[in-house]
Amino acid sequence: MSRLFIAEKPELAKAIASQVASSFTKNDGYFECSNGDKVTWCFGHMLKLSDPEDYDSKYAKWNMADLPFCHVPWTKKISDDKKKQVSIIKSLTKNAQSIVNAGDPDDEGQLLVDELLEFFGNNKPVYRVLVNDYTPAIVKRALDGIESNSKYEHLGFQAEARSVADQLFGYNLTRGYTLQAGSDGVLSVGRVQTPILGLVVRRYREFNSHKKSYYYNVKGSFDFGVTYIGNYVVRDNDPVDDKKRIIDKVFAENIKNDIHGKPAIITSVVTEKKQTNPPLPYNLLTLQSDASRKFGYKPDQVKAITQELREKYKLITYNRSDCEYLNEEMHNDAPAVLNVISQNSSIFKNVILNANSSIKSRAFNSDKVSAHHAIIPTQSTHDVSTLKEELKNIYFLIARAYIAQFYPKYEYDETTVITECSGYQFKTVSNVPTAWGWKTLYKNDVGNDDIADNPEAQNLDLRSLENNSQGNCTQGIFEQKETKPAPLYTIATLLKDLTRAAKYIKDPKLKQILVDKDKDKASDHGSIGTPATRDSIIATLFNRGFLVEKGKNIIPTTTGEKLYDALPDTIKYPDMTAIWHEQIKEIRQKNEVQNFISQLMNFISSEIDQVKQKQLNVVDKSHKCPTCSDGYLKKNTRGKKPFWGCSNYPNCTHTQPDLKGKPGPIMKKVELSNFECKSCNSKLILRQGKSSKTKKNYKFWSCSAYPKCTTTYLDNNGAPKYE
Repeated sequence: MSRLFIAEKPELAKAIASQVASSFTKNDGYFECSNGDKVTWCFGHMLKLSDPEDYDSKYAKWNMADLPFCHVPWTKKISDDKKKQVSIIKSLTKNAQSIVNAGDPDDEGQLLVDELLEFFGNNKPVYRVLVNDYTPAIVKRALDGIESNSKYEHLGFQAEARSVADQLFGYNLTRGYTLQAGSDGVLSVGRVQTPILGLVVRRYREFNSHKKSYYYNVKGSFDFGVTYIGNYVVRDNDPVDDKKRIIDKVFAENIKNDIHGKPAIITSVVTEKKQTNPPLPYNLLTLQSDASRKFGYKPDQVKAITQELREKYKLITYNRSDCEYLNEEMHNDAPAVLNVISQNSSIFKNVILNANSSIKSRAFNSDKVSAHHAIIPTQSTHDVSTLKEELKNIYFLIARAYIAQFYPKYEYDETTVITECSGYQFKTVSNVPTAWGWKTLYKNDVGNDDIADNPEAQNLDLRSLENNSQGNCTQGIFEQKETKPAPLYTIATLLKDLTRAAKYIKDPKLKQILVDKDKDKASDHGSIGTPATRDSIIATLFNRGFLVEKGKNIIPTTTGEKLYDALPDTIKYPDMTAIWHEQIKEIRQKNEVQNFISQLMNFISSEIDQVKQKQLNVVDKSHKCPTCSDGYLKKNTRGKKPFWGCSNYPNCTHTQPDLKGKPGPIMKKVELSNFECKSCNSKLILRQGKSSKTKKNYKFWSCSAYPKCTTTYLDNNGAPKYE
């Protein structure tokens, strides 16, 4: 009985083919196995939802009268760059006796194969294999456990419901708000995109509206043969704020004066042996966050870098993973992987010599691996020193995180001392490293919160102190501190907050729903978006002109703030993701997808009705047109490159380039000379170039009809040299 396996990606197809039979050959778009089975592959989703204009050409033009839009049943079309492979898969299904869905073991992996088979009108038996790791033993075990596809079809229905809902939600509300505001740009609204805008706007406003106030720290410097600082321990009736900080200046000064120069006694000394595990290997989000902090790389840039490391150089595993764990069987590969890292980059040779491949860190836990395992180096060899700097930097991060799994735990003694003076208690914590372990690899990683010690701990050895020891307070210390608002977002901190977006939901029930969604994930606790989509969504917010970067900080534009103010809370908070998740997880049948969409359309219809009644003042009119003075500059984002144009167009055709979300410098008008081009008789323009050999500037003449005419002439004392 010949089977056709349809894998989500080529690497998975090859891993399956190598275990299905004793040998296989590669053909155009598939592998043919010696036992008669065939294994083909997708490149992610091969189909996409039809656009409104695919149903009716009138929808190509945005018109408020056409909203809300919804077509049931919805249809799908083949992505333009995937038509050849779809044709190959379709041909193979005709000759197969049964088909095995080998999409990734998640809802999207289920859908991308199931929707293809439905698109083809398949009526042959379909089975399911769940592979989350290309390690041969794991692939073999998965193939031994093939089940009926019907057991998992509901996951595909759930993914389809979310996909259709996202499209209808985005298309209708984006068109509605854009049309009502009369914007030349696109005022895009999305289930994930808009709550991200909301996070940035609220943080920006909290930062700017923060009212300065003060709190007071009281400390004592104590001498017990060793000098240390103790922090005042707040009592129940002390004048403190909600963060247990003293807010009464006189009260704080009195404590300082009361203890200064007075005898003190140690009432408690406790030393505990503690240890910390190495940081888990990266998933895409934690890698993007670290790369932003260390190198200033944008999230979409990191995704592109990892894509190149994976596809072109085969140096890392699947790069869009949301998981930080590894299958336990992968521990067997550790010696080989460490050896290859050492070959690829001499910078790691010494640290790998000190690594112990028999150590099995907490990262090796098959129960916590989702559709993909963490991002780690592969066993492919390549001289990393020859790579571009950004590729090298990202490979080093991934390699270091993997190597750290084979170092001992970081061990230290933590001593907690309670000192009493004049009836007040003071607490001191000190850490003394006893075995650096994995921290040897991270000693120079400044600003990495994930590996930082207790911020309250002092770098002192207080282990020799004893209970009831007598000493003195040599100095009372009083510090006035100014309260600070939560800092403005950076790319790194925004990415991290997206993994904990549930904390911003007001409804406790919805908040818990979003938290429960991520119960099996290490780094997500009520997240919105996915590692594969967050970077592009953030990029869209910048490209649409809703967000800009000011230094390293992300702030909203005037347009971004106005759009935020025009939207209801259910859209600009993460509530919608929680509501959808609760409804979608109950879907078990195909017809239930349509029921969910019908409910959603009731919400969308209501929102569109409200949009039509709103007076939207979203467009930023603060940039006056320097040419006509009557109009204002509007950012146009509908083309490939955003630019700013006059609102009086076509009466005024003034334009300026976009520079970080604001109108860029006005380009000087090109002056035409009186000299003519001998090829086409158009006027010539005197330009300046730079020699690639000598690096010196030089002048030359080019035709004003470029690019139709590419004629150029050397300059001869201010005139073209025609010979």
